[in-house]
Amino acid sequence: METRVRFAPSPTGPLHIGGLRTALFNYLFAKKNKGAFILRVEDTDQNRYVEGSEEYIQKSLEWVGMIPDEGPSNGGNYGPYRQSDRKDIYKEYIDLLIQKGGAYYAFDDADTLTKERAKAESNGKTFLYGAQNRLNFDNSLQSNKEEIAEKMNRDYVVRLKVDPGKTISVYDEIRGAIHLDSGLLDDKILMKSDGMPTYHFANVVDDHLMKISCVIRGEEWLPSLPIHQLLYDAFGWTAPQFMHLPLILKPSGKGKLSKRDGDKEGFPVFPMKWEENGSGFKENGFIAEGFINYLALLGWNSGTEQEIFSLEELETLFNIKGVQKGGARFDYEKAKWVNHQHIQQMSAAKLYEQESIREKLEGIDPEKHIEIIDLLKERLFTLEDFEEEVSWVKETSPYDEKASSKLQSKDPQKILKEVSKIIQETEQLNDLKEILMGWAKANEVPMGVMMQSLRIALVGKLSGPDLFQICLVLGKDVTLNRIERAISHFNLKN
Repeated sequence: METRVRFAPSPTGPLHIGGLRTALFNYLFAKKNKGAFILRVEDTDQNRYVEGSEEYIQKSLEWVGMIPDEGPSNGGNYGPYRQSDRKDIYKEYIDLLIQKGGAYYAFDDADTLTKERAKAESNGKTFLYGAQNRLNFDNSLQSNKEEIAEKMNRDYVVRLKVDPGKTISVYDEIRGAIHLDSGLLDDKILMKSDGMPTYHFANVVDDHLMKISCVIRGEEWLPSLPIHQLLYDAFGWTAPQFMHLPLILKPSGKGKLSKRDGDKEGFPVFPMKWEENGSGFKENGFIAEGFINYLALLGWNSGTEQEIFSLEELETLFNIKGVQKGGARFDYEKAKWVNHQHIQQMSAAKLYEQESIREKLEGIDPEKHIEIIDLLKERLFTLEDFEEEVSWVKETSPYDEKASSKLQSKDPQKILKEVSKIIQETEQLNDLKEILMGWAKANEVPMGVMMQSLRIALVGKLSGPDLFQICLVLGKDVTLNRIERAISHFNLKN
């Protein structure tokens, strides 16, 4: 059987990274098994539909390189891929299920159901509409054809007919066998009064008609699995494999990660910008390769010590046996570390393709752009770090007063005067390191003091990339000017 999996989000807002992680595991499973990765938009709940959500989902998938083989944008042989366009299909199959005796019409008005729920709650019970009481309600199970035809002009829903006294057995590839007494289930609504199907019904019909071989989704849908199995049985269809993924947890490890957690602790939970004042991982300086690598580590491991993977490597190595059962704790610092590894692996030319990098190089000699990126990329955890790291090229940062004060007693201005003379006499700055080290040794000048004095002069602080590479980037004239400014600064402190 051909492997066919689907990512089926609802367009009710931005795509949470938990949803994108689900898409990723579907995508990797499809690629590993040389199958098809399908995007299906589940928009049957029109009351919750948010304009722009579907486009956002598509763009997010495209950004990280997970292009659907079939979907609303690129079509396919099993469409439509938007549930709101499949209404006639659902009507056909709801009629078929009613004919088979697996479902029935329910004509109960809202007031009746509200009173019954209140009555159950007052007795400390949960209201269930099912085998134990359905004959007490207004539905087609106790009406003849004429009565049913007469009531069809009223609002009605269609409910699944759950037979009591049966054990429903389902199997999840990650969690194993699950057994449930059918008496614990109510007769779920399959078709709403507006003629649109509920999640349960549309999901099963679509998966069957689209020939989905394996359903990979979040564990929040695990309680729905027995209902879906009953629907497959009622139609006489073979159910696909099921795999329910662990939750992505808060950084504390307690509870599901939410947007509120990101707002509170200062990290994104969406792949890309959604709201005008918000930002996603992309806007926070993550490259697609680093972001998708970190998502793969949330709930999966390769069985080795390796943590850094390209998308192509993940496509080859992914195995459902590596998916853990327990929740995966989100760690933003770990996410940045993974991103850092990918930035280091990128060529300077490839990084230069990033618009945010090019923007921060404006005003600097274009001939030095690649050289600067090559010098700084090992210091970047996100692309946003580049702004601070490149700032010394344009101008010296304000002198670090704490560091300057510590150096003051070691005569930095005297050392810098000698360094300035040496630089003026040096034809090629490529030789500067060897020359200065030889001078310091010959004159018993502590190497650390000399290096710190020069670094303060050139960048204003004690951190930064290789000092002699900085001299090469700045050039002789700028280097000498900055040294002179630093000498004046130290003289003033005296």
